[in-house]
Amino acid sequence: MSTVPEETSLRRAPVQRRSAERLARILDACAELLDEVGYDGLSTRAVAQRAGVPIGSVYRFFGNKRQMADALARRNLDRYAQRVTERLTRGGDTARAAGAGDAGGWQAALDAVLDEYLAMMRTAPGFSLVDFGNQIPVGSRGAEPNHRVADRLTDLLCGHLGRTPDEALRRAFLVAVETADTLVRLAFRVAPEGDPRIIEEARGLLRAYLGQILG
Repeated sequence: MSTVPEETSLRRAPVQRRSAERLARILDACAELLDEVGYDGLSTRAVAQRAGVPIGSVYRFFGNKRQMADALARRNLDRYAQRVTERLTRGGDTARAAGAGDAGGWQAALDAVLDEYLAMMRTAPGFSLVDFGNQIPVGSRGAEPNHRVADRLTDLLCGHLGRTPDEALRRAFLVAVETADTLVRLAFRVAPEGDPRIIEEARGLLRAYLGQILG
Protein backbone atom coordinates (compact mmCIF):
# COMPACT_ATOMS: atom_id res chain seq x y z
CA MET A 1 0.00 0.00 0.00
CA SER A 2 1.42 3.40 -0.98
CA THR A 3 2.60 5.68 1.80
CA VAL A 4 3.73 8.49 -0.52
CA PRO A 5 1.15 10.77 -2.17
CA GLU A 6 1.38 12.00 -5.73
CA GLU A 7 4.50 14.05 -6.34
CA THR A 8 2.43 17.05 -7.47
CA SER A 9 1.39 17.68 -3.85
CA LEU A 10 5.00 17.86 -2.59
CA ARG A 11 7.69 20.53 -2.81
CA ARG A 12 10.22 17.76 -3.21
CA ALA A 13 9.56 14.08 -3.79
CA PRO A 14 11.42 11.56 -1.61
CA VAL A 15 14.06 9.64 -3.53
CA GLN A 16 15.38 7.37 -0.78
CA ARG A 17 13.58 4.91 1.47
CA ARG A 18 14.58 6.84 4.59
CA SER A 19 13.14 10.04 3.14
CA ALA A 20 9.89 8.27 2.16
CA GLU A 21 9.56 6.84 5.67
CA ARG A 22 10.05 10.30 7.15
CA LEU A 23 7.36 11.71 4.88
CA ALA A 24 5.00 8.92 5.96
CA ARG A 25 5.63 9.78 9.64
CA ILE A 26 4.90 13.43 8.94
CA LEU A 27 1.59 12.60 7.27
CA ASP A 28 0.68 10.15 10.05
CA ALA A 29 1.34 12.89 12.63
CA CYS A 30 -0.72 15.36 10.60
CA ALA A 31 -3.66 12.93 10.56
CA GLU A 32 -3.48 12.30 14.31
CA LEU A 33 -3.31 16.02 15.12
CA LEU A 34 -6.25 16.81 12.87
CA ASP A 35 -8.39 14.54 15.06
CA GLU A 36 -7.03 16.15 18.23
CA VAL A 37 -6.93 19.89 17.42
CA GLY A 38 -8.71 20.32 14.09
CA TYR A 39 -7.41 22.08 11.00
CA ASP A 40 -7.36 25.54 12.61
CA GLY A 41 -5.21 24.25 15.48
CA LEU A 42 -2.82 22.35 13.19
CA SER A 43 0.71 23.70 12.78
CA THR A 44 3.81 22.51 10.99
CA ARG A 45 5.79 22.77 14.24
CA ALA A 46 3.35 20.54 16.12
CA VAL A 47 3.46 18.01 13.28
CA ALA A 48 7.27 17.98 13.37
CA GLN A 49 7.25 17.40 17.13
CA ARG A 50 4.68 14.59 16.89
CA ALA A 51 6.56 12.95 14.00
CA GLY A 52 9.90 13.27 15.83
CA VAL A 53 11.59 15.10 12.96
CA PRO A 54 13.26 18.53 12.64
CA ILE A 55 10.96 21.32 11.46
CA GLY A 56 13.18 21.61 8.40
CA SER A 57 12.14 18.11 7.37
CA VAL A 58 8.52 19.25 7.19
CA TYR A 59 9.43 22.30 5.11
CA ARG A 60 11.50 20.11 2.83
CA PHE A 61 8.23 18.59 1.63
CA PHE A 62 5.62 21.28 2.39
CA GLY A 63 5.54 25.06 2.35
CA ASN A 64 2.60 25.27 4.78
CA LYS A 65 -0.06 23.19 6.50
CA ARG A 66 -2.43 23.53 3.54
CA GLN A 67 0.02 21.68 1.29
CA MET A 68 0.53 19.08 4.01
CA ALA A 69 -3.22 18.49 4.32
CA ASP A 70 -3.50 18.22 0.54
CA ALA A 71 -0.79 15.54 0.53
CA LEU A 72 -2.72 13.69 3.25
CA ALA A 73 -5.89 13.92 1.15
CA ARG A 74 -4.06 12.45 -1.86
CA ARG A 75 -2.64 9.66 0.27
CA ASN A 76 -6.14 8.99 1.58
CA LEU A 77 -7.36 8.57 -1.99
CA ASP A 78 -4.50 6.20 -2.80
CA ARG A 79 -5.29 4.09 0.26
CA TYR A 80 -9.01 4.16 -0.44
CA ALA A 81 -8.49 3.00 -4.02
CA GLN A 82 -6.25 0.21 -2.75
CA ARG A 83 -8.87 -0.90 -0.22
CA VAL A 84 -11.59 -0.97 -2.88
CA THR A 85 -9.33 -2.87 -5.27
CA GLU A 86 -8.51 -5.48 -2.63
CA ARG A 87 -12.20 -5.85 -1.73
CA LEU A 88 -13.17 -6.34 -5.38
CA THR A 89 -10.36 -8.84 -5.89
CA ARG A 90 -11.43 -10.87 -2.86
CA GLY A 91 -15.04 -10.79 -4.00
CA GLY A 92 -14.12 -11.86 -7.51
CA ASP A 93 -11.97 -14.73 -6.24
CA THR A 94 -14.82 -15.92 -4.01
CA ALA A 95 -17.34 -15.77 -6.85
CA ARG A 96 -15.07 -17.66 -9.23
CA ALA A 97 -14.31 -20.31 -6.60
CA ALA A 98 -18.06 -20.83 -6.20
CA GLY A 99 -18.45 -21.22 -9.94
CA ALA A 100 -20.44 -18.00 -10.35
CA GLY A 101 -20.34 -16.48 -13.80
CA ASP A 102 -20.58 -12.94 -12.47
CA ALA A 103 -17.59 -12.06 -10.29
CA GLY A 104 -19.58 -9.72 -8.09
CA GLY A 105 -21.30 -7.40 -10.57
CA TRP A 106 -21.83 -3.69 -10.34
CA GLN A 107 -23.92 -3.82 -7.14
CA ALA A 108 -21.12 -5.61 -5.28
CA ALA A 109 -18.70 -3.02 -6.68
CA LEU A 110 -20.94 -0.21 -5.43
CA ASP A 111 -21.10 -1.81 -1.98
CA ALA A 112 -17.28 -2.02 -1.93
CA VAL A 113 -16.97 1.66 -2.83
CA LEU A 114 -19.45 2.81 -0.19
CA ASP A 115 -18.46 0.39 2.59
CA GLU A 116 -14.73 1.15 2.33
CA TYR A 117 -15.45 4.88 2.45
CA LEU A 118 -17.57 4.39 5.57
CA ALA A 119 -14.82 2.27 7.15
CA MET A 120 -12.25 5.00 6.59
CA MET A 121 -14.64 7.63 7.98
CA ARG A 122 -14.92 5.56 11.16
CA THR A 123 -11.32 4.41 11.64
CA ALA A 124 -8.73 6.33 9.61
CA PRO A 125 -7.04 9.13 11.62
CA GLY A 126 -7.88 12.59 10.32
CA PHE A 127 -10.09 11.23 7.54
CA SER A 128 -13.36 12.68 8.79
CA LEU A 129 -11.82 16.17 8.55
CA VAL A 130 -9.77 16.02 5.36
CA ASP A 131 -11.07 12.92 3.50
CA PHE A 132 -10.01 13.49 -0.14
CA GLY A 133 -9.76 17.26 0.20
CA ASN A 134 -13.39 18.38 0.36
CA GLN A 135 -13.72 19.37 3.99
CA ILE A 136 -10.87 21.87 4.42
CA PRO A 137 -9.25 24.33 1.99
CA VAL A 138 -6.62 22.10 0.42
CA GLY A 139 -5.13 21.95 -3.03
CA SER A 140 -5.02 24.74 -5.59
CA ARG A 141 -7.71 27.38 -5.74
CA GLY A 142 -10.69 26.05 -7.64
CA ALA A 143 -9.64 22.43 -7.16
CA GLU A 144 -12.43 19.88 -7.33
CA PRO A 145 -11.50 16.89 -5.14
CA ASN A 146 -14.65 14.96 -6.08
CA HIS A 147 -13.61 15.11 -9.74
CA ARG A 148 -10.35 13.49 -8.68
CA VAL A 149 -12.22 10.79 -6.77
CA ALA A 150 -14.73 10.18 -9.57
CA ASP A 151 -12.01 9.82 -12.20
CA ARG A 152 -10.10 7.36 -10.02
CA LEU A 153 -13.21 5.26 -9.33
CA THR A 154 -14.34 5.34 -12.95
CA ASP A 155 -11.08 3.86 -14.16
CA LEU A 156 -10.97 1.33 -11.30
CA LEU A 157 -14.55 0.13 -11.61
CA CYS A 158 -14.68 0.13 -15.40
CA GLY A 159 -11.60 -2.09 -15.38
CA HIS A 160 -13.29 -4.43 -12.91
CA LEU A 161 -16.60 -4.51 -14.78
CA GLY A 162 -15.12 -4.66 -18.28
CA ARG A 163 -16.70 -1.36 -19.33
CA THR A 164 -15.25 1.47 -21.40
CA PRO A 165 -14.78 4.65 -19.31
CA ASP A 166 -16.51 7.01 -21.74
CA GLU A 167 -17.77 10.52 -21.04
CA ALA A 168 -21.25 9.35 -20.02
CA LEU A 169 -19.87 6.95 -17.41
CA ARG A 170 -17.47 9.56 -16.05
CA ARG A 171 -20.36 11.99 -15.64
CA ALA A 172 -22.49 9.32 -13.95
CA PHE A 173 -19.75 8.43 -11.49
CA LEU A 174 -19.18 12.11 -10.71
CA VAL A 175 -22.89 12.53 -9.92
CA ALA A 176 -22.77 9.39 -7.76
CA VAL A 177 -19.67 10.59 -5.89
CA GLU A 178 -21.16 14.02 -5.22
CA THR A 179 -24.41 12.44 -4.02
CA ALA A 180 -22.67 9.91 -1.78
CA ASP A 181 -20.42 12.60 -0.31
CA THR A 182 -23.40 14.77 0.65
CA LEU A 183 -25.47 11.94 2.14
CA VAL A 184 -22.63 10.29 4.05
CA ARG A 185 -21.72 13.66 5.57
CA LEU A 186 -25.36 14.02 6.63
CA ALA A 187 -25.30 10.53 8.19
CA PHE A 188 -22.22 11.40 10.25
CA ARG A 189 -23.69 14.70 11.38
CA VAL A 190 -26.76 12.85 12.66
CA ALA A 191 -24.79 10.08 14.43
CA PRO A 192 -21.08 9.77 15.33
CA GLU A 193 -20.73 6.40 13.54
CA GLY A 194 -23.04 7.36 10.69
CA ASP A 195 -26.81 7.00 10.94
CA PRO A 196 -27.55 3.55 9.43
CA ARG A 197 -30.95 4.58 8.08
CA ILE A 198 -29.50 7.48 6.11
CA ILE A 199 -26.66 5.28 4.87
CA GLU A 200 -29.12 2.69 3.57
CA GLU A 201 -31.17 5.45 1.95
CA ALA A 202 -27.99 6.58 0.22
CA ARG A 203 -27.17 3.03 -0.87
CA GLY A 204 -30.65 2.56 -2.34
CA LEU A 205 -30.53 5.90 -4.13
CA LEU A 206 -27.13 5.11 -5.67
CA ARG A 207 -28.29 1.65 -6.76
CA ALA A 208 -31.37 3.08 -8.42
CA TYR A 209 -29.38 5.77 -10.24
CA LEU A 210 -26.42 3.62 -11.32
CA GLY A 211 -28.72 0.72 -12.20
CA GLN A 212 -30.02 2.80 -15.13
CA ILE A 213 -26.49 2.99 -16.51
CA LEU A 214 -24.74 -0.17 -15.34
CA GLY A 215 -27.61 -2.60 -14.93
